[in-house]
Amino acid sequence: MSFTDKVRNKVEELKGGAKEKVGDATDNEQLQAEGQVDQTDAHAKQAGEHVKDAGRDVRDAFK
Repeated sequence: MSFTDKVRNKVEELKGGAKEKVGDATDNEQLQAEGQVDQTDAHAKQAGEHVKDAGRDVRDAFK
């Protein structure tokens, strides 16, 4: 996983957290839900990147 991908995913996660908190503060359920979705997407992307890294590690171990 490249450093850039890690940063992008973290930024997306932080933006989602901010949306969720603003939604909580303003009683805006839609914004709160969007924030949760953004965070979930970011976590899923990070997990996919970790799987790719693990696959590369396994492949490199057999070289």
